[in-house]
Amino acid sequence: MTRFAIVGCGHIAKKHAEAITKSSGAEFYAVCDTVQEKMDPFIEEYGVEGFSSLDALLQDPNVDVVNICTPSGFHANIAVQVAQAKKHVVVEKPIALTLEDTDRIINACKENGVKLAVVHPNRFRPAMIKLKELMKEGRFGKLSHANSTVRWNRNQEYYAQAPWRGTKSLDGGVLMNQAIHNLDLLVWLMGDVEEVFSMDATRLRNIEAEDVSTGVVRFKNGALGVVEAAVTIYPKNYEESISIFGEKGTVKIGGQNANFIEHLVMEGMSEEEVEALKEEIKKDPFGTPGHQGIIEDMVQAIKEDREPIVTGEDGKRALQLVVSLYESAEANKPVVLG
Repeated sequence: MTRFAIVGCGHIAKKHAEAITKSSGAEFYAVCDTVQEKMDPFIEEYGVEGFSSLDALLQDPNVDVVNICTPSGFHANIAVQVAQAKKHVVVEKPIALTLEDTDRIINACKENGVKLAVVHPNRFRPAMIKLKELMKEGRFGKLSHANSTVRWNRNQEYYAQAPWRGTKSLDGGVLMNQAIHNLDLLVWLMGDVEEVFSMDATRLRNIEAEDVSTGVVRFKNGALGVVEAAVTIYPKNYEESISIFGEKGTVKIGGQNANFIEHLVMEGMSEEEVEALKEEIKKDPFGTPGHQGIIEDMVQAIKEDREPIVTGEDGKRALQLVVSLYESAEANKPVVLG
């Protein structure tokens, strides 16, 4: 069994705990937090070890993998320390808040010979897996453009739950926190981004970072893209979607969490085939929970000595897009990546 420990016992840690316990070949071994009261529910429910310091956790030879579930601004320092202790790393999104910190994480993992996986679980959804297959097969032909849309609600009470939420130093805004999953999908499907032009604003939430953002992108393959992200939607989450348009096909994966095929027309695919595929997805729109997919993949990556499905470089690509959108909005001009 591969033994996992969780650092940071906040909201997302519960999802990691459930994923570890349900994953084949994984054992939930320990939690770590500076606040004992946050660890106690995990210790009581799962019977795991509790560590009040990261140093003590990393000295335990039973720990194989550390899942980092702290506020985003703390990811880099913790991940580097974990890697230097020769433990494998699973880090929540975003991998870090700066590209410099991201490179520190990636380099530390490489130098110490440990695996690094970034939690972008939406790649494991059945609709996205099918769409990726169609993209790899070139079924859309020459690509025209794509849309990345996140229209969600995060009210003021959400941000009031913790003082770090909505801050630029520890959290970021809608692009960094909520939309980065969708932007990871956009780059995963369409390829690297070459140039962006963005505007953002803080319209309705009393936070330091942005609560709404719009932008356009140019991919290296020449296709264009539109990005819209907001946590200002009244009164609740409305839509998350990815749409792709090409010379031989059009698709929209939508719903509240981008997990249903809402529209698909493709050369060589009959209406009956399309309807059958839609119905197949409807039966199990989430498939294996994404966090569980990340955990089980890490177990196999260690056994097979290969890279995880979502690598540190993948996390960096999504972050680079977010950072570039921020830079463009700040400068009020296009930004060329790289």
